[in-house]
Amino acid sequence: MSEANGVLTIAVSAAGAGNSLDDDGIAAGTQALREVARGRRDVGAVLLVGAGKNFCAGGNVRAFAAADDRPTYLRLIADNFHAFVNALYEAEVPVVAAAKGWAAGAGMSLVLHADVAIGGTSSKLRPAYRGIGLTPDGGLTWTLPRAVGAARARQIILTDRVLSADDALNWGILSEIVADEDVETVARANAETIAAGPRSADSGTKRLLAVSSENSLIEQLTIEGRSISERSGLAEGIEGVDAFVGKRAPDFGKTR
Repeated sequence: MSEANGVLTIAVSAAGAGNSLDDDGIAAGTQALREVARGRRDVGAVLLVGAGKNFCAGGNVRAFAAADDRPTYLRLIADNFHAFVNALYEAEVPVVAAAKGWAAGAGMSLVLHADVAIGGTSSKLRPAYRGIGLTPDGGLTWTLPRAVGAARARQIILTDRVLSADDALNWGILSEIVADEDVETVARANAETIAAGPRSADSGTKRLLAVSSENSLIEQLTIEGRSISERSGLAEGIEGVDAFVGKRAPDFGKTR
């Protein structure tokens, strides 16, 4: 985990163990994200990366098999993973995923929590839970239907379908496909561009998008009106509008 240029970078998988979910990294990331939510870390974006050739190949199945009490162990792992997902949302900053190689199981779940997901031409996504006789976690049964539709989500999960990068792009899971060797570079550039911008506006936009599916149009218009009004009186909004009128680039950094 590292922090630079307003971006908090979290490695969600370990280089060893087949690029499985890194439980220690996830725990450290959860703590850091909670610090963001509490104002103790000043970051404008979160970048999720894999430590090896893949983004994340899912949970460490060998550790599952070695556990003395598998149900208790799996519940602990799921609870810790879900605490991380909750912390991603509580931080209320845009999330970028560098989805190189495989994003399977928990890795696929995490890609679907990203606001911007960059994949490579060889990237592949797969639910992978059914193959080991388990059900999804990490919110996959909540995010996937919202991304691709209920019928397609059921087919993907129940047939354990492998999605190509093109499939994932066309179905709204990936935001962009680049050359495999450029995935992390492009993802980081996206994260740094976001972090350099109006952070309060981005946080508010993320909040609006998160609740939009639960609201009627009239309800959404009401909270949009409240949000844009509030931000017009904040330093970022003042700088942005004044810069536009003054025909200059806004300097959002000076508002922090």
